[in-house]
Amino acid sequence: MSPASHRFPRSRRRVIAAAVAVVLSAGAVAAVGPVSAASAAQYPSWSDVQQAKASKDAQQAKVTEIKALLQDLTEKASAAQQASEAAGTAYQTAQTKYDAATLEQQTLQQQADEADRTAKRSEEQAGQLAAQLGRASANDVTTDILTHPSDSGDLLYELGAMSKLTEQADGIYSQASQDRGVAQGLADRAEQAKDALGALADAAEAKMQAAQDAADRAQSAVDAQADNKARLEAQLTLLTTNEQDVQAKYDEGVAAAKAAEAARAAAAAKAAATSQGGTGGGAPNSSGWVRPAGGYQTSPYGYRVDPYTHYRALHAGVDLAPACYAPIYAAHSGTVTFAANGGGYGNEVVLDNGGGISTAYGHIVDGGILVSVGQHVEAGQQIAKIGSTGWSTGCHLHFETRVNGSAVDPVPFMAARGISV
Repeated sequence: MSPASHRFPRSRRRVIAAAVAVVLSAGAVAAVGPVSAASAAQYPSWSDVQQAKASKDAQQAKVTEIKALLQDLTEKASAAQQASEAAGTAYQTAQTKYDAATLEQQTLQQQADEADRTAKRSEEQAGQLAAQLGRASANDVTTDILTHPSDSGDLLYELGAMSKLTEQADGIYSQASQDRGVAQGLADRAEQAKDALGALADAAEAKMQAAQDAADRAQSAVDAQADNKARLEAQLTLLTTNEQDVQAKYDEGVAAAKAAEAARAAAAAKAAATSQGGTGGGAPNSSGWVRPAGGYQTSPYGYRVDPYTHYRALHAGVDLAPACYAPIYAAHSGTVTFAANGGGYGNEVVLDNGGGISTAYGHIVDGGILVSVGQHVEAGQQIAKIGSTGWSTGCHLHFETRVNGSAVDPVPFMAARGISV
């Protein structure tokens, strides 16, 4: 996102463009606003259009030219958006695959660690029995029988006990060997899974960058359409009608759009302030963290049947559900590394919070991303608005916490930093 587009958020520019379209649909004609030098070189100026009205042939040629430009803008914007969605889906698929593999590796490692502890206990028990057998060997019992025949009954009992102890020791040794084999097998599998994570992580990172690039191209195409479509349609109206008072109608449309946007923002802020289940934002605590949004938690971290796809899959974050358009805050200060379409994540923002920690914010409403890649944000700063884009069945925030790229349960992660989600 360019500095100019950061100063004027996408949602506001789209609202104004929509207002212009409404005005023009009523038959209005106006100079829709200044156009950049690059755009002026590619699109007809108002003077070009005025001159074209001098003759029917020139007028028809200009109408054909403008219609072709409008069609080109529409096709390019549509193609770019489709490419962005495809790239976002590829990123989300790669990220989900990495997250699932990471959780599997962690589970294997936990199983290997537990098996190792079990094997060590078995080996220790076997060692203790070996020491006990060493202190009272069967040869010593046999010698006692020969030298003290009067005590042979007791000694034969000892010999039988020694035999059973030996059998028990053999069983414990065998079990210890099996436990060690299981532990080693799990350790090997965990190591193999760990080796595979690097490639999966690299793939997810590459797909995320490709998704960002595709989203930037799509936004450029959409911006070009928004910047030029209304003006071109107005020029068509100028060529084909005798409409009057277009400028006044245009100004009224823009003012109405701004008022509607302000009212919607105020309503969203009020809804966020009155939502139950905890509020987000505010001043960071002593650890430098804040709650990323208001609302109750509606879905925890872990495997579940996805309510959108209806397939069992890892849910790598937690869902918080305040009102639609409610603010999303940076949970900690950091740098924006992704702000684009994330496939199933919908519109998503990812922050690098330093120290190997990153946070992700998904399902943002269309036009609701308020930051750009490379921008530094502070804890508690609003970065987006709640929506229901991507694989979502209702307005909510999908919030993730990651350590060295691996998703971890946000509930204990945030609790360790003094924040309840």
